Amino acid sequence: MKEAPAPAKINLALVVGELRPDGKHEVATVLQRIDLADRISVERADAVEIHGFPEDTLVRGALGALGVTARVEIEKRIPVGAGLGGGSSDAATALRLANELLREPVAAGQLHELAAGLGADVPFFLAEGPQVGTGDGSELSPVSLPSDYVVVLVLPAGELKSSTASVYAAFSGHDGFAERRAALYEALEEGELASLPPNDLASSPLAEELLDLGAFRADVSGAGPAVYGLFTEQGRAEAARNALASRGQTWLAKPAWYG
Repeated sequence: MKEAPAPAKINLALVVGELRPDGKHEVATVLQRIDLADRISVERADAVEIHGFPEDTLVRGALGALGVTARVEIEKRIPVGAGLGGGSSDAATALRLANELLREPVAAGQLHELAAGLGADVPFFLAEGPQVGTGDGSELSPVSLPSDYVVVLVLPAGELKSSTASVYAAFSGHDGFAERRAALYEALEEGELASLPPNDLASSPLAEELLDLGAFRADVSGAGPAVYGLFTEQGRAEAARNALASRGQTWLAKPAWYG
C-alpha cells in the first residue's frame, strides 16, 4: 500500500484571457499549496474501488488513464467544490501513488501528460513548490515566492460553487489580458504578493473584510467560492478567523512545498 497527503491549493492570482482554439481560456495563474490536505491511500486490487468519497470521478479517471486497478481510500478534509483543488489534488496523488505500484512506472513527462488530460490543475500537484500556470493552466514554471505568512480560509455559508466550466463560460472580461499578465509577472519579480492582480473570475466582499482585519492580500481562490487572506502575524490571523467564524467554515493554514 502507498499513502500520502493530497494538499489543497490557493490561486494567489488568476488572470484570464481570450478563448483558445481548444475552447479553453488562456490564463496566467500563481498556484501555491497549503497544508490543509486530504489523505489518499492506494493498493493494488482486482477492480477499481473508491472508498471514503465514492462520488469522486477524477481519481477513477486517474487510475483508468494509468491502466491500473486499485483500491483507493480518500479521507476528505478539503471542502468539495470550494476552488481549493481538492479533487485535482486527490487525482494527482492517486496517479503518483498508483504509478509507484507499477513494476515499470511511467516517466515523469508521461505522468504529467496523463495528469493534464484529467484537468488543468492536476499537473500542478505533481510538481514541487509554487508554480506559475500558463496556457490553459497546465503549462507550469517554478517560481520563488515568500512563504512566511499564515492563510485564513473562509468558505461562505450557503454559497454553492457553479461548475468551473460554467464560470469560465460566463467570463467575458478578457480585454487587457496582456497588461494584467504583465502586472502579475512584475509582482512576482519584486516578490510582492500584495501587488498581484485580483482574480478575474470571481470576487467576494469577504476579501475586503479580510483586508480590513489585517491581511496583506485577500482574494477568491480559483472559481471560488472559498476566500483566503494572507497574514504576516499568527495572532492577527487567528483574530480574523474568529471574527469571520459566523460567516462560514474557516481554517488556518500555511504554505506547503509538496504533498
